[in-house]
Amino acid sequence: MLFIVSTPIGNPADISSRAIEVLQNCDIIICEELKPARRLLAGLKIQKELILLNEHTTKEATREALELLKNGKSLALISDDGTPLLADPGSELVRECIRQHIPISPIPGASSVLAAIVASGFSLLQFTFVGFLPREKNGRKAVTLKYRNHSETLVFLEAPYRLNQLLDDLSNGIGPERNAVICMNLTMPSERFERGTLSELRNTFIAHPFKGEFVVVVEGARGKLLPKR
Repeated sequence: MLFIVSTPIGNPADISSRAIEVLQNCDIIICEELKPARRLLAGLKIQKELILLNEHTTKEATREALELLKNGKSLALISDDGTPLLADPGSELVRECIRQHIPISPIPGASSVLAAIVASGFSLLQFTFVGFLPREKNGRKAVTLKYRNHSETLVFLEAPYRLNQLLDDLSNGIGPERNAVICMNLTMPSERFERGTLSELRNTFIAHPFKGEFVVVVEGARGKLLPKR
């Protein structure tokens, strides 16, 4: 069986007893990067063989993992932190397991996306996980314009050093007056929430740059907007 195991996003106390049990009892752990995986397992006093599965090793690691699963091994898939597969590698392995009738079991736990949404104060009736914007300028513009008139709450991720760039893109595409919240260092002692319009937030973080883990949650459009030109 392939277990999809959620791990802490910052606070080590946020791992479930069920996740610990799975990590203790599985044969091999599939991880995104070796250093975070070893740090997690050391804290839990667990020693396991690791398979590295990321954007550089997807094909080889997926092939290796499938062979092990077909030979009766139990594998646990983890990401660097939080719930695997959300803007993280591993989807190809899961699809192949489904195609080849290999059992899958998700082990729920911490998720920066859900933590940010529930703390946002925005509507939770509908939300869209947009994730990372494209790297190219035109692609980023196209995506933000696409969501300009969407009424559901929007969730964005970006690398720790690109918060100001993301706020520029969102302000220019979705609109500077749209309400948003920046959820920083979730579950950690330094956890912080900054709320305001996208324009206000852009000005705040230009004056006081932040470098760390964050999730940006944007309120949905309250009425039909004119197209951005």
